[in-house]
Amino acid sequence: MKSLIRKCTACGRYTMEDSCPDCSASTSMAIPQRYSPSDRFQKYRLKERM
Repeated sequence: MKSLIRKCTACGRYTMEDSCPDCSASTSMAIPQRYSPSDRFQKYRLKERM
C-alpha cells in the first residue's frame, strides 16, 4: 500500500489532499524514491543535495 501523506511544495505542510488547504499549492508524495544499485542518475541526485 502506498503512503497517502503528501507535502505542500510551497509551505511544507503535510496533508492528505492533492492541494494544500492553507495556500492552495500543489502537493507531492512525501516518501523517498526507492534505492537501486544500478541507478543511472544517482550521481546527479547526490550532487543536488550538496
